[in-house]
Formats: sequence, structure tokens, C-alpha cells
Amino acid sequence: MSTAAELVAALVSRGWTLGVAESLTGGALTAAVVSVPGASQVLLGGVVAYATPVKHSVLGVDAALLEARGPVDPDVAKQMADGVRAAVAVDERPADVGLSTTGIAGPDSPDGQPVGTVHIGVATPAGTRTRAYLFRGDRSAVRAQSVDAAIELALSVLGE
Repeated sequence: MSTAAELVAALVSRGWTLGVAESLTGGALTAAVVSVPGASQVLLGGVVAYATPVKHSVLGVDAALLEARGPVDPDVAKQMADGVRAAVAVDERPADVGLSTTGIAGPDSPDGQPVGTVHIGVATPAGTRTRAYLFRGDRSAVRAQSVDAAIELALSVLGE
């Protein structure tokens, strides 16, 4: 069973829903979840907030935070994960889990952080956790590793 299938199964077993907020992964994380038969039982939607202002306008990330630290930051990942829960709400009920990715896939870094710097956030009713990563490889490899890491972190949080 793929890790995406494990994530869908873990959410189904809890009766929980999922919202995904992506920057550097550009929809690949949502696509990985959608590739699993039965994903419609849990996935409410995904937001590709690639442009920094969209992180604020759609996901509610604090504009002052974005201005001060830029989009590649653990607190941005946290606020993205929290914000997507509300952004994909159905009948005013937010998603149970928000999963976010933000980082630098390359080939260049716009703000001096190393290419491959990625922050992933997982928000649940119990709170929000972020984890920082530094992936190696080209743009495609960094993005693929980010998708895998996001799913694995979500599984870890759900397993607690």
C-alpha cells in the first residue's frame, strides 16, 4: 500500500476530512491523495497558493509575517495548514486535517535560503506541527521528496 493510500485509510478510519495547501509542490500533493481510490471520502479540496500574496488572501497567512520572513518559513507552513482547514470548509465545518507545503524547489533561491529548504505543516483539532527539511537534488526531486515527506508527516501525526 502506498503512503498516500495509508493516509486516506487513516483518515477514513477516523471519519476525518483533509484540506491541502501547497506552494512548491504545485498540486502534486493533492494529486497523490486523489490517485487513491476512495479519496473522495476524505479530501475536501486543495489550494495551490504559489504566489506569496495568495497565502494571505486565500489561506489567511499573516501579511506581516510574510513581509518579515518571506513564504519559506515554519510559521508560514503552520498558518497555511491552519488556514486551509477553513478554506475548504463544507457547510461551515472545517476540514479535520490541514496539510501544507512551502519551500524552495530551485533551481535558484529568491531569498538566500538553500535550494531544497522545505517546511511542512500538519494541523489537526489537537494542534499544529511543522517540520523543516533540506532536500537534495534538482527541482523535480525536491518537489517529489516534499510530497512524500508531507504524507509521512501527516501519517506520523495521525498515529500519535
